[in-house]
Amino acid sequence: MDKKEVRLDSYLWAIRMYKSRSLASDAIKSNKVKLNDVLVKAAHTVKIGERYTLSYPQNIKKIIEVTGIIDKRQSFEIAKEHYIDHTPPIDKTEKVGSVFFMPNMLRDKGAGRPTKKDRRDMTDFRSDEK
Repeated sequence: MDKKEVRLDSYLWAIRMYKSRSLASDAIKSNKVKLNDVLVKAAHTVKIGERYTLSYPQNIKKIIEVTGIIDKRQSFEIAKEHYIDHTPPIDKTEKVGSVFFMPNMLRDKGAGRPTKKDRRDMTDFRSDEK
């Protein structure tokens, strides 16, 4: 067993839950990371057996259990040996579409660029959906 002491933000970065340690720290400070439904600080020492709930944008939640302590960021294969993912699978009906996605207008192939009237029609079509 490892006797290392690792901060929570460093651990979440090392197991590749966040792209940088500062993003992990910011998520913890903004109450997006909980230990057994209790808020924790970034300096919390990670222990084997603890369960963390991570909240991501678009209501995505990830539940992980610590199985090993790691303090350096390594390959995904090595990182996934240090935690167990208890996240329930996402149903296809629960997935949320992007707020930036706009449906494409079907145009005949070879019809060229849309005319001014075509663009107005597309704008009207998109504004009706909101």
